[in-house]
Order: sequence, then C-alpha cells, then structure tokens
Amino acid sequence: MATLLKSLFGFQKSVLKERDSMKKFLVVGLGNIGNEYTETRHNIGFKILDFLATQKELTFETAKLGDITTYKLKGRSILCLKPSTYMNLSGKAVRYWLEKEKIPLENLLVITDDINLPFGTIRIKTKGSDGGHNGLKDIQNTLQTTKYNRFRFGVGANFGKGRQIEYVLGQWNDEENSQMEERLQKSIEALDSFVLAGIARTMNQFNGN
Repeated sequence: MATLLKSLFGFQKSVLKERDSMKKFLVVGLGNIGNEYTETRHNIGFKILDFLATQKELTFETAKLGDITTYKLKGRSILCLKPSTYMNLSGKAVRYWLEKEKIPLENLLVITDDINLPFGTIRIKTKGSDGGHNGLKDIQNTLQTTKYNRFRFGVGANFGKGRQIEYVLGQWNDEENSQMEERLQKSIEALDSFVLAGIARTMNQFNGN
C-alpha cells in the first residue's frame, strides 16, 4: 500500500510539474547591445520589450547571456529576454534560457524585424525559414529546428540596391516615429494574446494588422 501511495504521489508531482512548465513562456526580443543600436530598425525586438517593461512597470536585470525581466499574467509566468550576444549569436541565449527555465519550445516567441513587411505590420508564424535574417538563422541552427514561433514586425524596404544593412542599422524616420507608439501598443496586445489565447487565435487576430 505504501509503495502504491508513493507511486501515485510521484505521478501526481510529475503531472503538476509538467502542468506548471506549460504555464511558462519565453519572449525573446532580438537586437544588438550598445547605445549606437538603440533606435535602429534592427533593434525592434528590444524596443518592443522595453515598451512592455514601461507599460507593466518592469525592470530588466543583467543575467547570463542577456537582460531579463519576468511578470505574471493570469496565472502564466512570462520571462522576457534581450540577448547580449549580438544578433548573429542569438541562439545561444535562447537555448540557455529555454533549458534553464524548462520552458517548452511551443511557448517560445521570438520578436524580430522584417524588411518584407510594410512598417508596423505584424506577422506571427509558428515556423518558417530565416528569410536571410542572421538572428533567426542562428536560432534555427542552435535549436536545430525551424518550428518555433516568431513575431515579425515590418520595417519596410525603403532602400536602394546593396544598402540593406545600412537601412536596417539606420534609425527610424519622423513618419515612423509618429506611428511608433500605436504600433508598439498593438504589439503588446499581440504578446498578451499569445500567452492567454494561444498562437493560432493570435495569428488570426493580429496578422496583417
């Protein structure tokens, strides 16, 4: 009887532990560290998480491989990460925090810029290619899968031939800045939806907005 009870107790603990892990999320904003990159298009991942921190009165703290902050949302625990590895080595930080916090891959969301979308357009996907984005390429290579959730924020493609790098590492123009707060607010709504409603409903509601 004692052995049976012990076995049942162990099973119950295992189920509870698995259930708890399903309530944990990792939201990663991609970008480059350093003041010279702060207001560049390539750093929209950092910018969205900084806006979220302001809205929810959170403080980022420096930790291993990045700056992190956490918050609760209706019983869910969300860890936000701004990797300090520079864009091209983002995968190392993503893998470390997934493993450390035992967060399932389906609860990962990576925020990145996308030149193939008009400014401010949101497109959320559950998988896909890196699209030539070095941050996504490194995450794909590190995790050994293309099946992870990504949040693409459009930065447009208003650049001439051979000037893509200069463009994405350039700063927002006045017109973009005038629309930025509304677009950031919409992005935060999409993040909350991902955590509370799931990826499928979030894609249906926010893609193309």
